Amino acid sequence: MNSIRGKWALITGTTSGFGKAIADTFAQNGCNIIMVARRAEKLEALEHILKEKYGVQVLSYCFDVRNLNQCIEMANDLSEREIVPDILVNNAGLASGKDKIYEGLIGDWEKMIDTNIKGLLYMTRSILPKMVERNEGHVINIGSIAGHQVYPEGNVYNATKFAVKALNEAMNLDLAGTNIRCCSIDPGAAETEFSMVRFHGDEQKATKVYEGYQPLQAEDIADIVYYVATAPVHVNITNLVVYPTAQRNVYVWDKK
Repeated sequence: MNSIRGKWALITGTTSGFGKAIADTFAQNGCNIIMVARRAEKLEALEHILKEKYGVQVLSYCFDVRNLNQCIEMANDLSEREIVPDILVNNAGLASGKDKIYEGLIGDWEKMIDTNIKGLLYMTRSILPKMVERNEGHVINIGSIAGHQVYPEGNVYNATKFAVKALNEAMNLDLAGTNIRCCSIDPGAAETEFSMVRFHGDEQKATKVYEGYQPLQAEDIADIVYYVATAPVHVNITNLVVYPTAQRNVYVWDKK
């Protein structure tokens, strides 16, 4: 086992869902946390909780990963503090809208492309050079089964997660000859704020997504991220796909 105690993990999208659960699991195991998220009040509250509950160091940066300049500013601030993240978890991502392409909202498309693809690239470009310079580190990208199989009205979201899968494979190739590991973790149906965002705050539609079966929970994904991060350093898990037991692919379900 490769302990993360005393290391630094940078996690994007930290104030809810997978990101929040990953931050909690890592901090519980003695890892110092660098949090990146857009909601200042939730970020401040979580920072306080993690410090008080687990006694770890926590740094918070309130900005949107779609902003390249702020990604660079954060990376520069970390350099001034002489901190190089040991683990980068590219978690920030979203689905917005569920329309046919010919009915899709351009704003939804831009939000998904800018967050899921460009945000991941901006953050990786800002942090990964320091890992390469040190020849040590771990990049964990949160993908989706939507990057393995296209489903009706998934179109642009599917495309962004196919891109994450491709970028994860490309990172592994680019990192050949280094000690840096890279993994994409691709969940199936998981009950978080995901559906509320996808359906633009329509709680009835969001709730219906999880009816009739037991979906994955954020804590399930956090446990998997922890498992990947703590695998022995000679073990590079490059892709891990996880479904709730009631789901076998995007079409096959056991709903009651």
